[in-house]
Amino acid sequence: MIKEAIKYIVGLGNTRIEKIGEETFSTQQLHKVDEPTPKTLQVHSLSGLVEYLTSKFDGDVPVMVHVESPTEVICFTNLNGNKKRNYVLQAEAMIPTYRFDSFYDSENFNIKMQSAFVNSEDKDIILKVVGNIKEEAVNTVGDDGISQSVVAKTGVATVSTVLVPNPVSLAPYRTFIEVEQPTSDFIFRMKNGPSCALFEADGGAWKLQAMGNIKDYLLAALEEEITSGKVVIIA
Repeated sequence: MIKEAIKYIVGLGNTRIEKIGEETFSTQQLHKVDEPTPKTLQVHSLSGLVEYLTSKFDGDVPVMVHVESPTEVICFTNLNGNKKRNYVLQAEAMIPTYRFDSFYDSENFNIKMQSAFVNSEDKDIILKVVGNIKEEAVNTVGDDGISQSVVAKTGVATVSTVLVPNPVSLAPYRTFIEVEQPTSDFIFRMKNGPSCALFEADGGAWKLQAMGNIKDYLLAALEEEITSGKVVIIA
């Protein structure tokens, strides 16, 4: 067994090329040595991406910038000798978490609304309703399938039935902070608890708007590099 293993190892260094008919064969399989590729640099802002591209830190190599989603942008070079691309940089947005289509108790919902949404008129209306709900009167919620009403404080010592706004136009933080956050429609629902939830109602159109906003930002910030042909942007 050991003798056979030694013969095999010795044979590895004796590669022969044989020509049989019109075809050429080798006694050992050959593997192409790939070119080394750099590790992708990670940033969390569009400004960081722009700073990297304008610095020409890695030379004056043409780069394509691809807006893949509202939260991710990647930069890569053209094909190298291995017919592969060098992914030189990835920008991934850091955004607050909010679970759409899930109910929160009124206190946590209030906190999420204040911390994860851009200020707007509809946001203020929702906060006013949620912040003044009479917990002992939650069972008096009225619902016709579309609109809802709840008993809430309307003054220092008075309560009355108020209409829950629906649908509402809100702008959650869902993309890079450097660009305008897309505003879209949501279905606002409440149930006993009290608990509240927001359901997306724009079919995902906000994603296209966010990606367009990112592209517009980069077109303005990298105008010189684009004009010179060193940067190409797609979305």
